[in-house]
Amino acid sequence: MLKLLSSGLVVFAGLASAPATVSPLQFSQPPEARQDARLDAVRGFFEKAGCPAREYSQAFLDAADDYQLDWRLLPSISFVESTGGKAAPHNNIFGWDNGRSSFSSPTAAIWGVAYQLGFSRLYRDRSLNQLLAIYNPDPSYAAKVKSVMRQIAVLQ
Repeated sequence: MLKLLSSGLVVFAGLASAPATVSPLQFSQPPEARQDARLDAVRGFFEKAGCPAREYSQAFLDAADDYQLDWRLLPSISFVESTGGKAAPHNNIFGWDNGRSSFSSPTAAIWGVAYQLGFSRLYRDRSLNQLLAIYNPDPSYAAKVKSVMRQIAVLQ
């Protein structure tokens, strides 16, 4: 619809369309998603150790990515604290709060602890060594976690 206004402006209202050239590639299925090597590494590590946390490998990575943590940190802490879920009362695979905390599921533990490590005032903006010293002040703790982190990285 065209309308001439008293000011001399012409206003056009309506829907205009023109045929567009569309490449068939735009609508074809994307190629199979490339397997994330990190996922293979985390799964492989837990599988080799016979850890129940293997089934949560994707959650470890998703939480680490969302909260900007090293992708190896959460699986490593869970391995040191509960042997990857083998000894995790109340789904507390991280030994969070000296093992006193309860979580509705291991996935809830992963997301809850990741959030704390990524955003709580106590942990955010800390180096890995500082973060681990706060998490567990035992002088040998950081070395244990970092050793597991290296083992996972080798599998990538």
